[in-house]
Amino acid sequence: MAESDAPAPQDPSPSVRARFLRRRRDLGAPAEPVDESLPRGVRLAGAWSWRLLVIGAVIAVAIFLIVQLRLIVVPVLIAVLLAALLVPFKDFLVRHRWPSWLAIVTTLVLLVVVVGGLCYLAIWQVTRQSHELQVQSVAAFEQFRDWLSTGPLGLTPNQIDSAFQSLWSSLQQDSQVYISGALSIGSTVGHVLTGALLTLFSVLFILIDGRSIWGWIVRVFPKSARSAVDGAGRAGWTTLRNFAKVQVLVASIDALGIGLGAFFLGLPLVIPIAVLVFLGSFIPIVGAVITGALAVFIALVFKGWVFALIMLGVVLLVQQIEGHVLQPLIMGTAVKVHPLAVVLAVAAGSLLAGIPGALFAVPFVAVLNVMVHYVSSGAWRDKPPEAMAAPAGAIWEVVPRPLRRP
Repeated sequence: MAESDAPAPQDPSPSVRARFLRRRRDLGAPAEPVDESLPRGVRLAGAWSWRLLVIGAVIAVAIFLIVQLRLIVVPVLIAVLLAALLVPFKDFLVRHRWPSWLAIVTTLVLLVVVVGGLCYLAIWQVTRQSHELQVQSVAAFEQFRDWLSTGPLGLTPNQIDSAFQSLWSSLQQDSQVYISGALSIGSTVGHVLTGALLTLFSVLFILIDGRSIWGWIVRVFPKSARSAVDGAGRAGWTTLRNFAKVQVLVASIDALGIGLGAFFLGLPLVIPIAVLVFLGSFIPIVGAVITGALAVFIALVFKGWVFALIMLGVVLLVQQIEGHVLQPLIMGTAVKVHPLAVVLAVAAGSLLAGIPGALFAVPFVAVLNVMVHYVSSGAWRDKPPEAMAAPAGAIWEVVPRPLRRP
């Protein structure tokens, strides 16, 4: 009999199926599949659980790789942040008919001159007044010890030494999170120099061939996802550029306000204070506060507690202007991240990665927020990606293209 003439299998009758199920129960087997016997909420929770575990494992592996490659990752991230600030300036010069190579060289020279000049001024003034600061600090410390003994507290020398020892131990333990975080750029001069050179070279190549590098990154993804990746990346890059420009403005205002306050009070080390406040302001909320505390300490050591209180008032006034005027009106429009999210991001970044984590927390959250919002909005569906084809002779291509035969 041909195979096509074979009778189709018949479904068992209800009585046969009932006997089969009864036989399975007698043998101890479940009468129905396990999944069907579970409540729908349990099945849904299980499905979510294993997917979240897989996502968490991927994130953990990514963080582990970042930690292992921290001497490369941190300089590259700094280079991206600097490039977000420098690329518009380079494009501005090119639009005004500067040759591309001259615009890139001018941008890099300006970066080195500004950063190097600020560091040189700060180091020069600290070196010139380091002996005076040391003498004044020792004298202020001895006066404070005498006040603890002869003042209303009436502490004994042993109690004072024990209290200072406990405070110093606590500061050492807490500072390890910030000084030697998981992503610190290195503890030796060689690491710092290597990171600086890697940052400079990364900025150079982003200025030269940033569009082509981004096109190569987009082509790594499947074709169906390239439009979404390209659009999300461009939206994130725009947000990062806005963050960099606005943060420089906010940091300059903080440094100018606190620096002028220290200058009019006649404090030493005005330039180092202003430079530290400028750099610290790139860590939102906490950076300028910590660096402003240094100005208060210098005022206390050199001028007394009255000048220290005045300097504290200046720092708090600048912080109030930043928190209630600059951040809501300028930073909030550029970054579009809720202040609570900023605080939590900075806290999480500092705990995970120390100072670099606190520095990159807010731009990371801002860029991620914009990219996720762009992808979820679906605006990329009708827009073809703009950076698909790499230009001939891209500088990072090391594999030669095959020669065409005539």
